[in-house]
Amino acid sequence: MQLTSEQQKMLDGEYGPGAQLAMKVQVAVGDAYDAPYMVPVTRTHVALSNQEADLWFAEKMAGLGATCRVRPTTNPSFNWDQMKRVTTIDPEDEAIVKRTHAAYVKLGALMTYDCTPYQERNVPVFGETIAFSESSATPYVNSVYGARSNRESAQSAMCAAITGVVPYYGYLLDENRHGEALVHADAPMETDFDYQLLGYVTPKFTGFKLPVFDGLANPSPAALKNLCAQLNTGGNVAMFHIIGVTPEAPTIEAAFGGREPQLEVTITQDDLDQMRGELTAPYGPIDFALFGCPHLSIEQITTIADMVEGKQLAVPLFAMTSSLTYDLAQNMGYLDTIRAAGGEIFSNTCMDQPVWKFLEGKTGVTESPKCAYYTKRRAMDFVITELETAVDGALKGAVER
Repeated sequence: MQLTSEQQKMLDGEYGPGAQLAMKVQVAVGDAYDAPYMVPVTRTHVALSNQEADLWFAEKMAGLGATCRVRPTTNPSFNWDQMKRVTTIDPEDEAIVKRTHAAYVKLGALMTYDCTPYQERNVPVFGETIAFSESSATPYVNSVYGARSNRESAQSAMCAAITGVVPYYGYLLDENRHGEALVHADAPMETDFDYQLLGYVTPKFTGFKLPVFDGLANPSPAALKNLCAQLNTGGNVAMFHIIGVTPEAPTIEAAFGGREPQLEVTITQDDLDQMRGELTAPYGPIDFALFGCPHLSIEQITTIADMVEGKQLAVPLFAMTSSLTYDLAQNMGYLDTIRAAGGEIFSNTCMDQPVWKFLEGKTGVTESPKCAYYTKRRAMDFVITELETAVDGALKGAVER
């Protein structure tokens, strides 16, 4: 791999052992993918997790004196002060969160604690070279904005933030951004929830091939967020195109770079219904409702607030969002409305955290297959359905078809 004199100095340790280790990681990744050289990045996002390996790496880099040249935004953790409203926090869990926070602050990260940075604080432009980890973020920035990122791990994204560069390979290259599988969406696709199912089922048909969707018209931001999240839950998709919607796919010819599709499939309403049946627990009584994987937008919180206003929930309702959206919901009175009904909004928090142990073994309702996927390790079962139907179920204590 060809390095600039600045990059070589970093690799040789002239900028300290932290930067040296980060550059060693970047060079190793580049060698693995036969990258010819490094390219600078202008944005980074790190999928902070509070798990032991994440904490070990962050503390190691901070202890070696590393600091971020391109400050990353970060994934959710949990807000222990807010969570104490509904459960008891294990001291060990609180300690690991505080240690992780301290390490990332020392590294110079921006502690946004949000899995949808592409919607609020870290929004790239077309063609911008960036390094994003987080399973819904990478396909969103690549596909919806036309920015360029490989599917980074939390560690490689942090090394990109420290060094300011990434190896030039993968989705940074024009030829690797062309479509490979043509997917005809032969279903009405009337709701944002339909895109959850489409995202989850598509990799079952296309495997690791880059999908190009035909037949999708004017999907909302929430629909696109859902599609991205589930493509990387049901499979491993870092990029896709939608004909006439995403910026690199004005036509089928442009989406495929003038080549013929390697695969052509049609996904029908029957396919979506079958996937829904495989994912969801049986309809009926529920113990709680859990929303926000990825984090809810203010529009989605508005829907919840409007539905529960002046009513009393039959089961607890928990909604997760970013701190910016939480503040907006508070300013607009939605937080008071939802709390008055017996629900709660959390900022900076994710269901893939140990604080949800108090729901183990119970049955909930959610709008997100990704939520259900993450929480299976805690033996939580979910009815998976549209947001409106789920909120209605929380008001009644049971989800009806």
